[in-house]
Amino acid sequence: MARQGVKLTIFKENMREIKASDIRARVAEMVIAANRNLPHDVLEKLEACAAKESSASGREIFRQVLENAKLARDTGLPLCQDCGLAVFFVDLGQDCRVTGGGLKQAVTQGMVQGYEDGYLRKSSCDPLTRENTGDNSPAVIHLDLVPGDALKISFMPKGGGAENMSGVAMLSPAQGWEGVRDFALRRVAEAGSNPCPPVILGIGIGATFDTVPILAKKALFRPLDDTHPDPKTAAGEQELLSLVNKLGIGPMGLGGDTTCLGVKINMAPCHLACLPVAVNIQCHSARRAEVVL
Repeated sequence: MARQGVKLTIFKENMREIKASDIRARVAEMVIAANRNLPHDVLEKLEACAAKESSASGREIFRQVLENAKLARDTGLPLCQDCGLAVFFVDLGQDCRVTGGGLKQAVTQGMVQGYEDGYLRKSSCDPLTRENTGDNSPAVIHLDLVPGDALKISFMPKGGGAENMSGVAMLSPAQGWEGVRDFALRRVAEAGSNPCPPVILGIGIGATFDTVPILAKKALFRPLDDTHPDPKTAAGEQELLSLVNKLGIGPMGLGGDTTCLGVKINMAPCHLACLPVAVNIQCHSARRAEVVL
């Protein structure tokens, strides 16, 4: 019997195209804007905390922080002399493709252009020789493939003072929430004034040793005025926020009611023998921006 052939028909899908040149231009604009303008939710939180701060030194620090934000916005100067390493979370829609160049290359080139055009300090250097790379490259890019045909790029300039105070631990599963809470409190207490409080805490719980810090860092992109959709997690965020503020470290470590502006938690399933936890600390100059193409 003759073997019957199988005919395959391949349909070319209509993929949305995004030019690499457009990505470069939008990233450059975003990098400059983020370093000059605090997000509205951060400004509103700073103003609210300033209004209820009982410490005289704390109120003065808040006054200076808010004045600095206004000056940066009005003059176009950076909010902080530490313009940070450039951290990006990129969500690429599976129904779009980048033309005229690579995606990661376009993001990095846009970042380099933004730091140059915006006269932003370039902090990237060799880890051992300490020789500066000269253009703040390479960008730190976390890429995720998502449904749809859009490209979302989220940017955060992460300063060294806050980043140095972050930490990762592999807890025993028996330690549970209490262990996570106590680890986070210790990190803030040991950090003291170093991360320029009042801080924001991104907490990652679960996943693996290599991915839990990414959960923590991504949590810092959540607006301060949002509420976690899971009631138990939302309650944990509020509990930890209250406990951190009772430490009394206060604005810039000079004492006061406000050590932390917000706590944001991201969780993911983990191995039954593990309990990874990461704390990524952000300073009061919580700069971030987002663009969707």
